[in-house]
Amino acid sequence: MNSPAPRPSARRITTLLGTVALALAAAGCGGGTGAAPAPAKVTSITALDYYTDATEHAQWSKRLTDCGRTAGVKVEHTSVPLPSLIPTVLRQASSRTLPDLLMLDNPDLQQIASTGALTPLDRYRIDTTGFAEGILSAGTYRGKVYGLAPTVNTVALIYNKGMLAEAGVAVPRTWDELQTAAARLTRPGRYGIAVSADATPESTWQFLPFLWSNGGDEKHLDTPQAAQALRLWTDLVKSGSMSRSALNWTQADLHDQFAAGKAAMMVNGPWRIPALNKDRDLRWGVAPLPVRQKGQTLVTPLGGEVWTVPQNSSPSRQEKAAQVLACLNGPTTMLALAKEHFTVPSRTAVAARYAERVPSMSGFVTSVERARSRTAELGVKWPGTATAISTAIQSALTGEQPQEALRRAQRTATGS
Repeated sequence: MNSPAPRPSARRITTLLGTVALALAAAGCGGGTGAAPAPAKVTSITALDYYTDATEHAQWSKRLTDCGRTAGVKVEHTSVPLPSLIPTVLRQASSRTLPDLLMLDNPDLQQIASTGALTPLDRYRIDTTGFAEGILSAGTYRGKVYGLAPTVNTVALIYNKGMLAEAGVAVPRTWDELQTAAARLTRPGRYGIAVSADATPESTWQFLPFLWSNGGDEKHLDTPQAAQALRLWTDLVKSGSMSRSALNWTQADLHDQFAAGKAAMMVNGPWRIPALNKDRDLRWGVAPLPVRQKGQTLVTPLGGEVWTVPQNSSPSRQEKAAQVLACLNGPTTMLALAKEHFTVPSRTAVAARYAERVPSMSGFVTSVERARSRTAELGVKWPGTATAISTAIQSALTGEQPQEALRRAQRTATGS
């Protein structure tokens, strides 16, 4: 997905997951008698996603239609709002009415796969070569690939070229350089840098590059490396280089601050590029986020959606859905999707060609090279930890010592 958004409660999701798993297990135990009827020819399949925006829905409908034509079927495309997708999927799984082709935000894949509602893609001989390791991991559950993302996204540093030039500031590559640059760029009515530190998964998403690149680990939040990362943010606020209003800012708010000249730099994603391009007076650039010190490897979180083939009673429909999924993840389609949505192709070779053709995306292509799935370490336990991290960020930016805020986050995440 373009950016994290509010989700149903973890308790509700856990309850629904258990119900789905029981329903699927019970259905799997039922036996039949007699010869199975010959399968009817499949002429259409269904697809479900959360692209409710009229433009995005139309764009994806076209891609699904084109790939359906390649597979010899009509694709009936339906979208539901993002907050409704997982509850809808779990209800459909429980009643065994899932669509033939299902899109999921990549952090949700493991939860849904754990219920038995999805089929592993090796069953359909889908080619997964050439995908970046982190991207393939995002669609994997217990060693099996259940979903593939045609394109992905992450966050990077977006900066105002004119402001940096006027202040004689180079694009920062380290945290020290970031703090120095942010201080020199700050003046009345303008902050040097803007981040989203609100009480949602967006703040966790924005913080992960600083945590991971410094050797921090979501399994062990109470480490010096994690505290160093959070202290960077608190120091930027204390110095006046970053607004305390970040506690309430979404990533859309960051864009508004940047476009209005109230922030010289921001942490944000490529989904902001279409709006940035519309402002002809705004000269901006993109660079990978700084690391604490030279020699460290930048590691960013992986955003984007995976397409899956749910379980159903028709192998023929599943096969057709898999053919459409393979088409969506083919080099030609993923390149077209990337250009259309300002995302990064998931196959490394295609991404390299894309960066040459669309220079404004090169910083994001570089940042995706070592990007990690948010569920890679914790699997289905990730949502609880994400909430604990965003809570720690809020606490630290309102005065608590970073190490203490993260100790509490660790206790919350592990239930100890």
